[in-house]
Amino acid sequence: MSKFKTSLIVRLVSSDPEKWQLALPLVYLSDSLGLIVVPVGFETDFASVPRLPVLFFLAGGFAKAPSVVHDFLYSEHNNFTREQADAAFLEAMEVDGVSAWRRNGMYQAVRLFGASHFVTDSLP
Repeated sequence: MSKFKTSLIVRLVSSDPEKWQLALPLVYLSDSLGLIVVPVGFETDFASVPRLPVLFFLAGGFAKAPSVVHDFLYSEHNNFTREQADAAFLEAMEVDGVSAWRRNGMYQAVRLFGASHFVTDSLP
């Protein structure tokens, strides 16, 4: 059964309120991908939600730990496909207690708009 094995502990990297760094490892056990360990020092902006009032109200500030796992999996693009990373994000949001309507919306957003953040080294 999927679960977070540690809590999310972060610190602000600088005066930029969108850059955070893990102070302790974040450990997530995924049914689909196995054990995922996001290391100390990994930097994240959590969920990259545009600051448009309606969108931010719907998704901003939610799913922080799942967003860190998702960011990490995107950074490990040589080890995971985009589809695997997005599916793990959806799975982790459910584990984290994000409501079905919100997690499905956030999942659809990463499926629609996440490709530009997932760049593989194998491209010409």
